[in-house]
Amino acid sequence: QVEIVESGGGLVQPGGSLNLSCSASGIGPNIYAWAWYRQVPGRQRELVASVGLNGRTNYQNSVKGRFTISMDNAKNSAFLQMNKLEPQDTAMYYCVLGALYWGQGTQVTVSS
Repeated sequence: QVEIVESGGGLVQPGGSLNLSCSASGIGPNIYAWAWYRQVPGRQRELVASVGLNGRTNYQNSVKGRFTISMDNAKNSAFLQMNKLEPQDTAMYYCVLGALYWGQGTQVTVSS
């Protein structure tokens, strides 16, 4: 059974940084596509960043230049480095493996 676990969320002041981590278990070593989504209560989940099988990355316009997605397929892990955080980045962040397996989410709150 595949399990996705996120970590690294928390409370940070505007302008601060967080590094989210995502670890997958129950899968074999391989190259996977990864993505990070976020959701605010009452709103739809939105794609924040993704990295494809070819390593190509894609970002939501609002996070370009501030967030960086990366992966370590040898460790079945992905990361989201978030810099210059803004209050509107506050959300539950979800890691997705292969566009199929979702984690339970990690809360990010940006507030002074």
